[in-house]
Formats: sequence, structure tokens, C-alpha cells
Amino acid sequence: MYHKNDFLQKLQRKFGKFAIKNLMMYIVVGMAILFVADMVFPDNIAAMFAFNTDLIMQGEVWRIITFIIIPPNAGIIFIIFALYINWFIGSSLEGQWGAFRFNVFYLCGIVGTIIAGMITGFATNFYLNLSLFFAFAMLFPNFQLRLFFILPIKIKWLALLNLAFFVFEFVINDWSVRAALLVSLINIVLFFGKDFIISIKNKHRQMQWKRGNR
Repeated sequence: MYHKNDFLQKLQRKFGKFAIKNLMMYIVVGMAILFVADMVFPDNIAAMFAFNTDLIMQGEVWRIITFIIIPPNAGIIFIIFALYINWFIGSSLEGQWGAFRFNVFYLCGIVGTIIAGMITGFATNFYLNLSLFFAFAMLFPNFQLRLFFILPIKIKWLALLNLAFFVFEFVINDWSVRAALLVSLINIVLFFGKDFIISIKNKHRQMQWKRGNR
């Protein structure tokens, strides 16, 4: 259960009109264009948009933000599935929260990723986009998704698999990847941290009540 943030409400009243509607659609379209461009042209077009601190310092400043439209490094079938899932989950979150709140949610992850990238030299949109699963699972835990358009599975189980993958990636990689992974979850902490605390407190009260009534 997501609890509204008073500070976000104040920001929305002041800056809500600047929100980008259908943000995830634009990001997914950008990914699709780069994927097709890499298939059509011999040069690695997507590499021109990837995060690279050395090239950023040399003047290619667009790389600070364009890494968010780098498509996954996979075959066309997986790409279609991944882009559809990103669009569906992002659009669903925007539909639930409104454009401004979703913009803030995604922007928090982007800013954290950029800061970590400038420090470690590594930044990717991979973990950032995977973090959308957690938010979606928090809001719609029993929503049933057809994996690869065939296998029905509840989103909460996919989120648990996602969590296991995050833990695995954290264990096997160096600190540049670990930093990218951790900062991609900043938006989850900011938007759902209060819910975790409330949930823990409620469970603690329930345990105390059960002990007192034995």
C-alpha cells in the first residue's frame, strides 16, 4: 500500500505542469530506434549514447542522460518482450500515480545512477528499469502477467526473482556495478520506505497482541 508523500504533493502543485506525460513510452521508443539503427547500420550507433565518463569530460555531455535509452543487449524476441514490459509497467505506474509522481520516481533513479557513474565510471539503465518491477509489485502484487506472452505468473513472484537476481549481481560483481545496483533502488526507498516501516510496526504489534492473548 503506497502512502502519499506531503512533500511530493507540494512539489506537484508547483511543478506538476512541467511533468512529461507518457515518459516510459518515449524511453521505449528511443530504445527501439537505437536497436533498429544498430541492426541497419554497420557502426555501433548505441555506443554513441552510452555513459562514458572520459568522453563526457571531453565534451560529449549528452552521454550523461542518453544512456537511459540504450536497449538491452539481446535478440529481437527478448527486446520486443523487454520493451513491452517496460512500457506496460511504466505506463501503469504513471496511471496510478500521475505523470508528475512517476517522473519524480524515475528521475530519482536516474540522478542516483548518474552520480554513481561519475564516481565509479559505470552507469547503466538496466538496474534502473528492473527497479520498476519492485514498484509495480508493491502496488499490484497479484497482477498476473504472461511471461513471454505465454506463461501466466503473478508479478509478486517475478519481483522476488528480480530481488534474487539483484542479490546475485551484488555478490558476484565489483563495487562499480554494486553502486549502480544500489542507487537504482533509491526511488523504491523514497517512495515505499514509509510503507516498509509501517508494515514492520504492524507486524510487531500483531506479534505482541498474540503473545498477550495466549
